[in-house]
Amino acid sequence: MNPDEVLELLQAGNERYLTGTTHKHDFHADRAELALSQHPIAAVLSCSDSRVVPQFAFDQGSGKLFVVRVAGNIATAYGIASLEYAVEYLNTPLIYVLGHTSCGAVGAAIKVVKDGAEFPGELPGLVESIARAVRDTEAEAGDHLTNAVHENVRLTVAQLANSSQIIQSRIQAGKLRVVGGVYELASGKVTLVS
Repeated sequence: MNPDEVLELLQAGNERYLTGTTHKHDFHADRAELALSQHPIAAVLSCSDSRVVPQFAFDQGSGKLFVVRVAGNIATAYGIASLEYAVEYLNTPLIYVLGHTSCGAVGAAIKVVKDGAEFPGELPGLVESIARAVRDTEAEAGDHLTNAVHENVRLTVAQLANSSQIIQSRIQAGKLRVVGGVYELASGKVTLVS
């Protein structure tokens, strides 16, 4: 499938998820076949929030999505390497960056930028990766958290498209598309962001 066809499949899956008409996925029956190989249709870089499950949101069964999860859906070195693997060796034609409303990581970045909050452990590095989205949206009308969540997705999409030679070359050849969307926690709707 080409990138646009995969994107349409994911959007149709989200529509089924919204209307409660999801496909019945038999994980038990799929296990034997998937033990032999995997052929995911898309790679998803998602926030690790427990309320956001890409397989459910897009109504996809086992083996259909190659999912990389990290708080704030940021592109870390190992996350990029994982996506490169999906693109180079599993031939996934689509990378989907999936943020979500009320993201705690983006909220933490707002607290750091606006209030000078400090966090322990490795959290400052994670939050700093999101700080640009916070700064870039400070003057925008509307809810700052919502605006920053959307901008964080856009920045991650741009980073993936520009920081990896493997990803970049596939995009240029028309074999890969990198898109971003935001999952609405209350409804389950995934909306593409430009």
